[in-house]
Amino acid sequence: MFVDEVLPLTEGFFYILLVLYSAPSHGYAIMQDVERMSGNRVRIGAGTLYTALGALLKKGLIESIPAPQGADPRRKMYAITEVGQSVLGSEVERLRTMVSVAETILGAERRS
Repeated sequence: MFVDEVLPLTEGFFYILLVLYSAPSHGYAIMQDVERMSGNRVRIGAGTLYTALGALLKKGLIESIPAPQGADPRRKMYAITEVGQSVLGSEVERLRTMVSVAETILGAERRS
């Protein structure tokens, strides 16, 4: 898979990958972390989350991993893959470029 085939990421996909970049996690914790990281701006319901996780699994951006020792074995754990890390990095660079161009144009207009 080529990185450009999955870009741009939806905001939900972006935050899910960012959460999993920090550490492997399970569904409910992912929902909470996305909300926290986005300043309560992005809220992902359970149905939407599991649809998104399925899509990310299918694209190879995340993988299902065994629950850690002592954790509830019914909880599915997820981790970002190397491909997912690459896609996330490319998306951050794409967004950085967009913001840079916008700042240049907006700054030029303000100076006029």
